[in-house]
Amino acid sequence: MASYTLQDLAQRFGLTSRGDPSTPVSGVCGLSPGKAGCLSFLSNPRLRAELATTAAAVVIVHPRDAEALRTAGLVAPDPYLAYARIAALFDPDRDFAPGVHASAVVAAGATLGEGCHVGAGALIEAGAQLGAQVFVGPGCVVARDAVIGERTRLVARVWVGPRVRVGARCQVQAGAVLGSRGFGNARGPNGWEEVPQLGSLLIGDDVEIGANTCIDRGAIDDTVIENGVRLDNLIQIAHNCRIGAHTAIAAHTGIAGSTRVGRRCMIGGAVGINGHIEIADDVVVLGRAMVTNSIRQRGIYGSGLPLDDAREWRKTVARVRRLGKLEARLQALEQHLRLPQGSQDDDDNNDANL
Repeated sequence: MASYTLQDLAQRFGLTSRGDPSTPVSGVCGLSPGKAGCLSFLSNPRLRAELATTAAAVVIVHPRDAEALRTAGLVAPDPYLAYARIAALFDPDRDFAPGVHASAVVAAGATLGEGCHVGAGALIEAGAQLGAQVFVGPGCVVARDAVIGERTRLVARVWVGPRVRVGARCQVQAGAVLGSRGFGNARGPNGWEEVPQLGSLLIGDDVEIGANTCIDRGAIDDTVIENGVRLDNLIQIAHNCRIGAHTAIAAHTGIAGSTRVGRRCMIGGAVGINGHIEIADDVVVLGRAMVTNSIRQRGIYGSGLPLDDAREWRKTVARVRRLGKLEARLQALEQHLRLPQGSQDDDDNNDANL
């Protein structure tokens, strides 16, 4: 088991230490109740009282909380970020033995970089290229001419389609599908006919893709996921979309085709995003919102009604259904009184309509 001293961690991560520099740390724990020999953190000031009772050996705190420490500590401007970096030292899943399992199939013409691991039942097709120290877990498929960057990890049962390119240091969780056929169909005289999806999927560096998330390849041009994007479980991204760098998207979100999402956006859970629209950089979309038109300006957007008592919910729905009649009555009253009529919102020109 890995073990580090307080001084080791402070020097390695550029943090200020408080307390005995030889204090050993061999794991991580929650702040309350804490655990001997382990490291925790305080990022919520409302939990400051737990510093007095925690059993953790070392706690990472913000400078404002340093004087409240009753144990050894590390002082960081962002305790949660510092914790994330240190916790990686104790992650057992990051270690693996290089080699190809006896039941795996690596086709002639595939290229494996130094230190790769190919797990049980995995298939690497002809022309595929794996960079150094790539981990391909059990049951994964890396299709023909796909490229996987160095130190990327495909956990298990990941399908990487033909010609898909995945950058370096990515993590792809179990069951993800990268580069599947986009939903392209043309209506013919006898029903639907398939539109070939001839583009591919380009994924940047340091991207994380959650379990059972599906990203379609492009119809003509490529679908693009830029550097540092974080995708939760069970997300659908359709063909020809582009997701900007360092954007994070929560579970159950669906993004229709040819939509562009800007950089550093945060998309909540179960959001539906229409196709052929654009979302600006630094936009936050709250959970369960419906984005039907482009969002041109940064900001926080939401739609939908929050949970309420069932009786109150039914009353609210009834009121919403009466709005059309109420509007017509108001217009008639304005005309009768010869008052200037109120301006109507034009949904077609409302770039921030959700």
